[in-house]
Amino acid sequence: MQAKKRYFILLSAGACLVLLFYFGGAQLPASGRNRHDRSRHGYRSDQPWPHFSDPLHQFLPWDQPDTEEYNIHISPRQKRDVNTSVYKGKRCRMDSCFDFSRCKKNDFKVYVYPQQKGEKISESYQNILSTIEGSRFYTSDPGQACLFVLSLDTLDRDQLSPQYVHNLKTKVQNLPLWNNGRNHLIFNLYSGTWPDYTEDLGFDIGQAMLAKASISTENFRPNFDVSIPLFSKEHPRTGGERGFLKYNSIPPFRKYMLVFKGKRYLTGIGSDTRNALYHVHNQEDVVLLTTCKHGKDWQKHKDARLKRFDRLKGVEMLHNSTFCLVPRGRRLGSFRFLEALQAACVPVMLSNGWELPFSEIINWNTAAVIGDERLLLQIPSTVRSIHQDKILALRQQTQFLWEAYFSSLEKIVLTTLEIIQDRVLQQESRSSVMWNSHPGGLFALPQYSAYLGDFPFYYATLGIKPHSKFTAVIHAVTPLVSQSQPILKLLASVAKSQYCAQIIVLWNCDKPLPAKHRWPATTVPVIVIEGENKVMSSRFLPYETIITDAVLSLDEDTVLSTTEVDFAFTVWQSFPERLVGYPARSHFWDSNKERWGYTSKWTNDYSMVLTGAAIYHRYYHFLYTNFLPASLKGMVDQLANCEDILMNFLVSAVTKLPPIKVTQKKQYKETMMGQSSRASRWADPDHFAQRQTCMNKFASWFGGMPLVHSQMRLDPVLFKDQVSILRKKYRDIERL
Repeated sequence: MQAKKRYFILLSAGACLVLLFYFGGAQLPASGRNRHDRSRHGYRSDQPWPHFSDPLHQFLPWDQPDTEEYNIHISPRQKRDVNTSVYKGKRCRMDSCFDFSRCKKNDFKVYVYPQQKGEKISESYQNILSTIEGSRFYTSDPGQACLFVLSLDTLDRDQLSPQYVHNLKTKVQNLPLWNNGRNHLIFNLYSGTWPDYTEDLGFDIGQAMLAKASISTENFRPNFDVSIPLFSKEHPRTGGERGFLKYNSIPPFRKYMLVFKGKRYLTGIGSDTRNALYHVHNQEDVVLLTTCKHGKDWQKHKDARLKRFDRLKGVEMLHNSTFCLVPRGRRLGSFRFLEALQAACVPVMLSNGWELPFSEIINWNTAAVIGDERLLLQIPSTVRSIHQDKILALRQQTQFLWEAYFSSLEKIVLTTLEIIQDRVLQQESRSSVMWNSHPGGLFALPQYSAYLGDFPFYYATLGIKPHSKFTAVIHAVTPLVSQSQPILKLLASVAKSQYCAQIIVLWNCDKPLPAKHRWPATTVPVIVIEGENKVMSSRFLPYETIITDAVLSLDEDTVLSTTEVDFAFTVWQSFPERLVGYPARSHFWDSNKERWGYTSKWTNDYSMVLTGAAIYHRYYHFLYTNFLPASLKGMVDQLANCEDILMNFLVSAVTKLPPIKVTQKKQYKETMMGQSSRASRWADPDHFAQRQTCMNKFASWFGGMPLVHSQMRLDPVLFKDQVSILRKKYRDIERL
């Protein structure tokens, strides 16, 4: 009898174990699937936290809300209704919801719908439209357009906002070119409203792409939508301030290790994390301050935390902290994100499920720490474990990303369009290196070349050197009537350089081309080409006949010796991304007239070198022609002036560095003024007045003054030293 009881108990226990294994094991594949989904979005499970460059693991998939308030306010039926109404095209991708045929004839052009009378439009959205209309992508002909942008303001879709546009569903559907949203781009900063802040825009977007802030990984359609940052209405339209990192301190630690200052939500979505920050705050190097001083009944909930909040200023905290916490707000995005980037304060992200801005192109693991809201208490120990070398690298990358893509609304919009253009023109798309290293994707145009070694910015990264020869381009504007003219002497001197590969004479003269026998015989090829439309900008066209990396740009009356040319080229080989030249000029701010001024006086600093005698990389010809707007080039051509200033603006905007001046003979200015072909131009007072006007016009388009002053001049080693002249390599420079 006892034996039967024992057998029965064993049998029952075995059955229970089998049932437990069966029902418990049935969930294993789902867990594995969640891990797979996370890894697809950049979340790897093979390296556990606290490796700071890796995102924290998720205990739940993004589609399972972890706040009780969310479940209270949203019923299952409401969830289904929201997802159905907003994301009917959730499976849209470029190959299924985009018509590439519209882009084959006219490349990548963007059409902006004409604004309708009586339609209100916010200043931020007007700036977006103005940026597109002023870009090289814009077309006023919808038949040439590859992409369409609404003139209806879609930025703020919060029904409680005064900027909310009513009846948008009907207005969009009535657009003649809507075509269910195909090839359309919709910009949005705010969606949904209290209490749940869903991503509902209030109208069916159809097959349109979204350029959206605070977009979740659940609703983000990879390689179709574009995640943009949340920016304030005060965000500058163009230019923008530089990053706040002026110099690198070693070790890179600041007064505070981790800071945050912002609103605290007592209930509702987004309240869990911000309410919990109080438990991590230690009043020393981890300072996390929140306030409930917002809304109508904030006084009912004020406590001791409010006094600490008012005592410390947010800007000072950002500038004096190594890491800045960026928790989610009511929506996934936060203004603190851009503030931290600009302040060179490494962002620590606490917003589960947020598709980070421009995640398609930016590797955020090199500029931010990706945390998890549910592991808040581990954040302080994690950031303390990050090595100081890595902190320095993260900090420097924040500055690059801020200045390349986020410092102005113009850069945010253009980056969005460039991302879409890369998808459309896949054969001419940028590599990850172009997007994530200096000077950034906006200045590295893939239409120039698909090979990084063809750009001047990546030589050091690739371990290569520029071509060992240069091409001289001489700009000729006067007829050839005498064999003693300066252009012939210049041509002979340049041709004798050991580094000269060929000479191109750009004939911008109204007279016919001289016969071949009029040009002197040289050891290098001399190619004479007629300038396009005889305008000033034609000297910077990307001529296919230029076969070398370096271009020596010369005016026809420039007086240079072979030795001077050789030395300037050897200097350029060490600085291939910069302008290297002889005659220098400078800019200054005229406080009386409140405008930029131009001076040719010989002073102790300079910010430009004239392209009448300068060496630079041929890529700048391509950038000048394809990046700069027609309005600026048209101004140059109309005035027949300022092309050298515009080239200096462009190169300084790209490099964030000044040009390089090399040893210049003292007679240069007097010799140049003595030439009959340009004497009247330099002596003409209108010439300098025009250049003053150009300076301010160019600065307005660039959104600020990109020129950088320098007090450095490079001379040959042993220059003017008291040693035998026979020991000096560039001895002829001292004799000039």
